[in-house]
Amino acid sequence: MWTPPAALLALLLSTPTLGDVVTGIPDAAPPGFEEWISPIVLPSPNVNGQGNWAASVSRARTFVAQLTLPEKINVTTGIDVLGRCVGNSGTIPRLGWKGLCLQDSPLGVRFADFVSAFPAGINAAATWDRGLIQARGQAMGAEHKGKGVNFALGPMTNMGRVAAGGRNWEGFGADPFLSGVATAASVEGYQAAGVIATVKHFIGNEQEHFRGGSESSMVESSNIDDRTLHEVYLWPFAEAVKAGVGAVMCSYNYINQTQACQNSKLINGVLKEELGFQGVVMSDWAAMINGVQPALAGVDMDMPGFVGYNIGPQNQPDPSTATNSWWGAQLIESVNNGSVPEARVDDMVTRIIATWYMLGQDKNYPNVSFSQLTQETFHEGELVNEHINVQADHYKLIREIGAASAILLKNTDNALPLRVQKIKRIGIFGSDAGTNPDGPNGCATGMSEFTDHACSQGTLAMGWGSGTAQFPYLIEPLSAISTHIQSIDPTVLIDGITNDFNLAAVRTSASLADTCLVFVNADSGEGYLHIDDNMGDRANLTLWHGGEGLILATADNCGNTIVVQHVVGPVLLESWIEHPNVTAVVHAGIPGQESGNALVDVLFADGSQATNPSGRLPYTIAKLRTNYPADVLYTTSDKVPQITYSEGLNIDYRHFDAEGIEPRFEFGFGLSYTTFSYSGLAIAKSRGRRRAVSTIAPLPTSFSDVPGRPASSASLASTKTASASSATASSPVVSPSASAVSVPSASASSFSVSGSVQSASASASASASATANATSSAPSPLSSTINPIGGPTELYEQIATISFTVHNTGTVAGNEVSQVYLGFPASVNEPPRVLRGFARTMIRAGASAHVSVALRRKDLSVWDVVMQDWVVPKGTFKVFVGSSSRAIHLTGEMEM
Repeated sequence: MWTPPAALLALLLSTPTLGDVVTGIPDAAPPGFEEWISPIVLPSPNVNGQGNWAASVSRARTFVAQLTLPEKINVTTGIDVLGRCVGNSGTIPRLGWKGLCLQDSPLGVRFADFVSAFPAGINAAATWDRGLIQARGQAMGAEHKGKGVNFALGPMTNMGRVAAGGRNWEGFGADPFLSGVATAASVEGYQAAGVIATVKHFIGNEQEHFRGGSESSMVESSNIDDRTLHEVYLWPFAEAVKAGVGAVMCSYNYINQTQACQNSKLINGVLKEELGFQGVVMSDWAAMINGVQPALAGVDMDMPGFVGYNIGPQNQPDPSTATNSWWGAQLIESVNNGSVPEARVDDMVTRIIATWYMLGQDKNYPNVSFSQLTQETFHEGELVNEHINVQADHYKLIREIGAASAILLKNTDNALPLRVQKIKRIGIFGSDAGTNPDGPNGCATGMSEFTDHACSQGTLAMGWGSGTAQFPYLIEPLSAISTHIQSIDPTVLIDGITNDFNLAAVRTSASLADTCLVFVNADSGEGYLHIDDNMGDRANLTLWHGGEGLILATADNCGNTIVVQHVVGPVLLESWIEHPNVTAVVHAGIPGQESGNALVDVLFADGSQATNPSGRLPYTIAKLRTNYPADVLYTTSDKVPQITYSEGLNIDYRHFDAEGIEPRFEFGFGLSYTTFSYSGLAIAKSRGRRRAVSTIAPLPTSFSDVPGRPASSASLASTKTASASSATASSPVVSPSASAVSVPSASASSFSVSGSVQSASASASASASATANATSSAPSPLSSTINPIGGPTELYEQIATISFTVHNTGTVAGNEVSQVYLGFPASVNEPPRVLRGFARTMIRAGASAHVSVALRRKDLSVWDVVMQDWVVPKGTFKVFVGSSSRAIHLTGEMEM
């Protein structure tokens, strides 16, 4: 029976709490999945102001001490979705505190005008250039700040576990180390500009189908073992924390049966204790499914405030009196009835205000000058848009990254680069070469002013969903190429056909041209919007708009067919990649507003900004979809869909290597217009303490298989890291001695972490009649051990350096992306090779460069599930230096 939104809201807010932190009983697993249980870690540790956070936390505590409880609630709870930003906190009029603006996206300021549309995260990763990635973050941060945004909702750093994942393009690829480097660099860039970075989505949010949110009826559980969690999915989040990220967004999905935003093991135990996170944990928009549990589990901010989209009122601008929220007035009730200690609320507010102070936002920070609801100047009689132009000269960086991220996959007989003087007639084919007939931000969908790019018309330069921004303009390839050619020789014949299905015209034009460019694409996005049967996640790994047929129709008639792909991720190429007339393939990703210009720089040698391609794949392109280790779960009859990460550590190229599967193009692959050779491998170990273990236990099946851990050392040496993947190490902190917390799993085994004692024998009946915002009593406050920021400081010590020489043996200058992979001792069951360092180096023709890659202790460690610690295993490490995960040019060994 259909339940009206108002009645549904009342029903939700009065639903009894059945498990996890309130009863002390972990959320139960369905039959057959009993091993996948998330233990309870309580209480939520208070921010301790370690490292460079000390002054900000001290000031925040002084600020919080003067607030009333309703004023505290106004800091922690949003005002729903009809404010000027996608997320807005309440305000404190008594103190003149104006509140906070939270705004998407990871590639620009969503919904605003006079902003830039940057290359997507996947393109940033494809540059393999930490400096460019950081510059991108800083430019985006400057634009967010210029519009008055306090929290930029990026970067996104989920792992691309499944090739068809809808939001993979927002992140940095399918390797934790590469993602960690890119995430940390992005955070540093954002926050150097003064805006608070928000790393998301924490954690295991790897597909759009069944992802949850807004009281979805079916929400999947990502079942991840402890070692895989630490070595793969947590890795980039840990690097973000080490880099000083101000905010972490918890995701919609469940992890081991417990929803992400009330998963106390992950938020309290891992993020706030193990990683020493000092900032704010916010919910994804309408991700919370309860009030008390997220509060006790460590969430600090409820966004956007209401329970769900189209559930109850959607605009209650005073959170302290809001009745449509899991928090708001409900959180006041929870404090008053003892369910949530006011000290927990104080810590929420302290973390939020400390982060605000930390980024200097209390001093001359711009006011919000735009509206996410409209680009009109006035809305309902109120001035909401001041149309402030924040683009600066960011178009230059956007163009540079667009060119640097282009990956040359094939180049037979030096078909590229092109020179206009050698072209008489060129055919340019495909809708992806041309304009969107509804404009760069338009869709013929009948939707409102903002469509979030949920259509596939014209050239593809970003995906769809909340991870988008409005194009200020979009340079499409056809016009950019035509302009370039005509600037050199206006007599060249240019045939442009943008109808993908007029193959007769394509064949005729192709047969007359000496050079043919075919433009194809494949799109994806967020699951709240669909294109055909692509419900966020791609329905397949093929090209859109009949791209394969367009390529073959061209190649069958044109002896020099060059394919350009604007794609969100891997596509299958087997039907055409070996066609003898397909002479070159450029994998251009989704490069943002300067798309056409960046492409000209790569395709042509005679342009003013001609660029030798150096992009490298941040994922593997397989020959068959079934070659990948995991896939999207599209359908299920399970009430709670179970997605077990059974591939463990072996995602993407690691799986291909472990199983001996030949990819079409491997992770890290990319060609150049020049050639390189490698020599002179040197491996130097640094002196320092070695945390070693002789044996590593087999992979456990869940968190609950892990025995107790000893208390962490309270005194760790502070060291400045030399690793490309981390910021400067934080100062150590002296923590209180740890006590054990024992929580039985379904099989009554125990799990121990540093934290407070929480008994699993707490009576479920004690709260069976309580509302979602009341418990019989609040959990007892007990001590917990908080690590230094990012984890034990010694993890970030440099303990080895890999050095070698790269020679440019070709005739043109170019960037070489050198990659360092490690093979761990066989006893620890790591994948055959794992990326642990890289460097992008510009080398002149005929010249050489000496390259050094630093390795940190963490880079040579594995997560020991018994010790609950990172350890460097004893034995022989193999060192592989190459230009991709399979093109290995130098090998060596070192003993640890």
